[in-house]
Amino acid sequence: MVTIVNCPQCGKQVPWQADQIWKPFCSERCKLIDLGEWASEGHKIPGPPVNTPLDDDDSDYH
Repeated sequence: MVTIVNCPQCGKQVPWQADQIWKPFCSERCKLIDLGEWASEGHKIPGPPVNTPLDDDDSDYH
């Protein structure tokens, strides 16, 4: 029995199997749309921001 999932971008049903190269997305297009949403901060993980030492002081890089 093949597991079917919904594409997170468009909702189309996608078989969860080895030959489905874009899973969980239905296509490269949906995968790239989702990636663009993360890059433009359209998708965010809830919670307070986490600062790293590089975020706090980049004076060593001037």
